[in-house]
Amino acid sequence: MSTRPPAASERPSSFLSDVSSLLGGLRWVFMPLGLLALVAVGVHAAADTLDDRLLWAVDRADAAFDHVVGRWDATAFLVDWVSLAQRTRIARALALAWELSADLLLALPALGYRERAPATGAEAWRAALGQEASPSWRALWRRCLRQPTPMRWIRPLATAAVALAGACAVARLVQGTVYLSWRELMGDGAANVAARGLAVGALGGVLTSLGWRAVLRNLQHADAVCAAESGRRAWTRGLFGCALVVPLAIAAVADGSPVLSFLR
Repeated sequence: MSTRPPAASERPSSFLSDVSSLLGGLRWVFMPLGLLALVAVGVHAAADTLDDRLLWAVDRADAAFDHVVGRWDATAFLVDWVSLAQRTRIARALALAWELSADLLLALPALGYRERAPATGAEAWRAALGQEASPSWRALWRRCLRQPTPMRWIRPLATAAVALAGACAVARLVQGTVYLSWRELMGDGAANVAARGLAVGALGGVLTSLGWRAVLRNLQHADAVCAAESGRRAWTRGLFGCALVVPLAIAAVADGSPVLSFLR
């Protein structure tokens, strides 16, 4: 008498499926860390482009100071008080402080990222009425339009800018590594094409897997903070932090996101 083959549900799972299930169960750990790393890399890429500008600002401030103290003999010795090396260290310290402050504002909220199953039953009705615990894109967008505040607009846009800069940094790393590793094997032309293709793939993969989630998490955080206030306090909440991250966001887009360089 022949034995009956085991049912599909009774078949032993493969090693790859076990690993996939294990990694899927750990998404709550590595997804927030991935968002944190992406934003931190983007902030660092943007801060690197501001070093020269900060040094220029420190030089101008030192020149103005020298102009004032140089008018009188009693204070003329202070003209050489700050040397070029000291001005460079001051500019680097300012850039580091700026970068760490932006990390606190934009990267730390990513640690609160959580994934949840699609809403069903009563949860779906609450989501449709805008009463869900974690607002959807539509609900957040609606509040941004109806109750606009600087924090609701600037923080997500700044996060999008530094996330793009972080993704470009990852893509540049992939491009350089692939080109230097493959050019002796494939030749300069083929290695260059392969490196650019893989860099574009890495850029798109990072943005689609992590970038939009980082923006969503910062939008949720900004919305929750502003919703806890009312009137003018909601509008002025986080205003200093917004002013702090705007220059970094501009630098991230203008200097830290060479997207077209991967296509040329």
